[in-house]
Amino acid sequence: MSEKIIFKTGEATVFASNEQGTDAMPEIIIGDVNGPVGYAFANLMGQTEGHTRMFVIRACNQQIRPAALIVPKVTMKSMDYVNLYGGVVQAATADAILDCVIEGVIPRDQVNNLCMIIMVWIDPACVKNPDEKDLYRTNYEATKLAIARALKDEPDIDTLIANRHKIKHEMYDPDVK
Repeated sequence: MSEKIIFKTGEATVFASNEQGTDAMPEIIIGDVNGPVGYAFANLMGQTEGHTRMFVIRACNQQIRPAALIVPKVTMKSMDYVNLYGGVVQAATADAILDCVIEGVIPRDQVNNLCMIIMVWIDPACVKNPDEKDLYRTNYEATKLAIARALKDEPDIDTLIANRHKIKHEMYDPDVK
């Protein structure tokens, strides 16, 4: 049996093709069902208006293992948004998780003892006439990358320290006046 996974976090960003608004930015937490992640997972089972949580499924009657919930980062205000979230994004997330098991990123011997919470982003502007193939691609790639980073503890503290003054946040640079 591989080492027990208690609490790991990861994130990734994969940008859209041709500025489609289909960027993916999942943030994940993965851990044992009998630990803090499992407790948080169970507590998220209720619903809040505009923030529907869903099991990640590949298709009806095909819930993914390890068990995973997708949680939207922004308030869903239309059925078009809900349909992208519960369709394209859910499918991409499910396929990414299953491929992580197939590829050995997620230990197969722990799939029934782990759970994941995945916060997902869909740009509200992309809801009108979205490129669903690109939305699938970005969410698939970003979810796989976020899971791998979580389970490898990446980036490590030495990388973060080395990049402290080299890499700027894309949304804000304190040095620009």
